[in-house]
Amino acid sequence: MKSVLTKLFAPILNLFETGDLPENYRPSHRTFLKILGSLFLMLAGVAVYFGFRTNEMAALLPAFIFAAIGFISLIVAFLGSDKAVSNIWRNR
Repeated sequence: MKSVLTKLFAPILNLFETGDLPENYRPSHRTFLKILGSLFLMLAGVAVYFGFRTNEMAALLPAFIFAAIGFISLIVAFLGSDKAVSNIWRNR
């Protein structure tokens, strides 16, 4: 299943797995990325909820941005290599 998802999200993962940055990876970086992605998805859900509650469709733009950041964070955290995780944090 992981190989299928990795192939499906390869365009996103390739953005973070390329480059010449030295790899400075710790397992806590991946854990924190999972937490960060979950928080952004919850924030997107709250923005959608209050957007519909107040009938303000302008709240969907930040909700879309928060959801995109959350999904990308979770994709890299669960499917990305150690280099991808270190590149998303830009550790030097």
